Amino acid sequence: MGYQEEIGSGREAFAHLIRAWHERNGWSHRVLPGLAEVLDLGRLHSSQVSMLRNRKLASPGPEVFLALGRINQWIAASGSADSRSALTGHPELLEALGTGSVPLLNDDDGRPLGPGGFLEIFVGQRQPPAAFDLRIASAEAPALSFALAELLTAGRPWRLCREAVLGAYPPEKAQRRERFAAVMAGQRDFEAAELESELLDLKSTLAGLGAAGDQELSTAQFLTVLRRKAAQLADSTVAGATSSELGAAIRQELGA
Repeated sequence: MGYQEEIGSGREAFAHLIRAWHERNGWSHRVLPGLAEVLDLGRLHSSQVSMLRNRKLASPGPEVFLALGRINQWIAASGSADSRSALTGHPELLEALGTGSVPLLNDDDGRPLGPGGFLEIFVGQRQPPAAFDLRIASAEAPALSFALAELLTAGRPWRLCREAVLGAYPPEKAQRRERFAAVMAGQRDFEAAELESELLDLKSTLAGLGAAGDQELSTAQFLTVLRRKAAQLADSTVAGATSSELGAAIRQELGA
């Protein structure tokens, strides 16, 4: 892989990382800039966070990585009331951290990711922490599409559950709904990029069908359940998932 491809891959991984971090904690794009300003940890604007999430910031300055790393390290060490006293007078930030304050930790040593770690991910020199890596390989997209259809239909013929499943699917755009229905009916597979972009709405679809509350299962956990189901289907000639099997898989992931 040439350096340009390596950097491109890193930018994509970084965008996924920032989106997953926000989704896991339930943050808006204003939380990290707010922490950076109030705690004097660096300069970071909400527009930069938004652009990073959408892979539109090609060359962020060093202060961006410095701020992200220092914020992450502060979050990892901010379990006590004393450490959060610095946010007195900023109830919106305290509320955001009360909702979610999961830091990004290195897979090898469990230490919080610092400025250098963020930079290395952005330029493709290291992989994101596994728990926050929502990238899907092209080769696994067909198996995940099959597993998704089996999960959402519980192995029933599409014609028998079409109305219920489409009723739980949030997007209203006709093109997306037609594509989703085609995947559910086994007429096509999601491409990897399509499936990545659909994960949040697919998780909500599962919740709408009563399998799990939308806030109980994170997007990363949903993808893990989907991959486990794909592996199960690959190892078994029995297609379909009973409600008890699906519930057990979700309880196992929530307890992980």
